[in-house]
Amino acid sequence: MNKVWIITGCSTGFGRELAKLTLKQGYRVGVASRNTDDVKDIVEGYPETALAVKLDVTKPDEIKSAVEQVEQKFGRVDVLVNNAGIGYFGAVEESEDDEVRRMFEINYFGLVNMTKEVLPIMRSQRSGHIINIASIGGLVGFPALGHYNATKFAVDGLSEALAKETAPLGIKVTVIAPSGFRTDWAGRSAKNSAIVIDDYAQTAEVNKNTIRGYSGNQPGDPVRAAQAIIKVTEVENPPLHLLLGVGALKGALAKLDSLKKDYDTWEETTIGADAPASQTA
Repeated sequence: MNKVWIITGCSTGFGRELAKLTLKQGYRVGVASRNTDDVKDIVEGYPETALAVKLDVTKPDEIKSAVEQVEQKFGRVDVLVNNAGIGYFGAVEESEDDEVRRMFEINYFGLVNMTKEVLPIMRSQRSGHIINIASIGGLVGFPALGHYNATKFAVDGLSEALAKETAPLGIKVTVIAPSGFRTDWAGRSAKNSAIVIDDYAQTAEVNKNTIRGYSGNQPGDPVRAAQAIIKVTEVENPPLHLLLGVGALKGALAKLDSLKKDYDTWEETTIGADAPASQTA
């Protein structure tokens, strides 16, 4: 059986390459974008297996409609890829509340609402796979990306809990953590804070300019990322966490070392915070 996919954010980046590749490989795909004109070239030539659907993940009615359209055309949903997302640059103190909330609406709440709309279908099937595109920034915090980090840390935590809830129902969850890839994330898809505080010039400002500077020249290849994501959906025991890119691997391993150092150094204090029940009665 050729699986049925729904992929959000297909106009650019990971979503676009994944939609193209899944269709080429014979899967049936709901190709979702805020403007379906942006994905016309993807669905052309696949009248039986492709469906372009209008979807802004911040709009519950469009989420419901998109999922219903895909289910009506193909009869089921096997893979949901929550790919839609944006970036935002600014030190924590510099960041504007309205921009931060907008990013959470897209990166986190949009992902949550898409997942909740698809879960009843997957539960009835007793099968399915939810792929959440997070970031190495969901495991490691970086200057100028504090609030973006917060959205992706939230996705990571949600995914871990969801995986434990849905495993007995036959529904799998994988959270993807890419490092630098040649997408629009560090380009037009990310805003800068309008507030600039000089005291963060050597931290947040430096990192922001570094990331902006190599936009379009990152080592990560979106096509290879799409191949990796498809591979994950084709195995019996997919990983809960999948890093993509050398930078992601290095960052994650450094984080593990940092955590272990803190845990080992403060082990006595950690253990000492417990007391026998008889002493607390």
